[in-house]
Amino acid sequence: MTFNQTNFIDREFNEERRNNVKNLKSSPDFAALSFEWLNSSAKHKYSYNFDWLGLPIIQVPHDIQALQEIIWRTQPDLIIETGVARGGSLIFSASMLVLMDYCAAGHRNLLLDPKQSQKKVLGIDIEIRDLNRKAIEAHPLSHLIDLREDSSTSALTREFVKEYCKKYQSVMVILDSNHTRDHVEKELNIYAPLVTKGNYCVVMDTSIDLLAAEDVVDRPWGPGDNPRQAVWQFLKTDFGRESYEIDADIQAKISVTGAIDGFLHRRL
Repeated sequence: MTFNQTNFIDREFNEERRNNVKNLKSSPDFAALSFEWLNSSAKHKYSYNFDWLGLPIIQVPHDIQALQEIIWRTQPDLIIETGVARGGSLIFSASMLVLMDYCAAGHRNLLLDPKQSQKKVLGIDIEIRDLNRKAIEAHPLSHLIDLREDSSTSALTREFVKEYCKKYQSVMVILDSNHTRDHVEKELNIYAPLVTKGNYCVVMDTSIDLLAAEDVVDRPWGPGDNPRQAVWQFLKTDFGRESYEIDADIQAKISVTGAIDGFLHRRL
């Protein structure tokens, strides 16, 4: 990357921010208030109301900001997402890859052709609705996106993804499909080993675990059966315990997040 932000460190400001995050981590009252707001917003389908470069991105805006920071810091050349929905999250990831290429090229090539990028987003979903597929494929960034329609945990997809990853040096994963504990646990066992050292496996919608049962209707998941439970179980396995840790700083910094305990950093 041409731009090296370490050349512009304001140590006093950075120390102030570290202290801010430290204080947030030790403030259960603020965490409770943040979740109260998140829970109330979910009743209004707040996260459904935003677009990214023209396509709906069904995410809490704070989580989008966190993902942006993670992607910029870790510089993945492959982002795997389980769960396609309406495509906005795939477009977000693709746009970050384009920005990384643009910044790497710098002023030397202001007419950088994104079609020359070697980076990719792989979106996997058991059902990609025709209208959503057409919208993704018509988007100017579609050449950076590959779609696979199949269960994210099927044997065929497992082998496909393992082979697909061999072409890339830095792999990040975002799990956001079926939110039952069993399904996400299977996803973690498949996809977490594919994440490269220093990068992240982000598990979305773990906040379901803190909802009241009456707040989750017409879904096979809910309190006690959700992605957060899968994360906790994964971190008890030998591989999970040795290789991953929850990035509590990210969670504290953004405070309002649908990915409570879900920002998993691969250490080894």
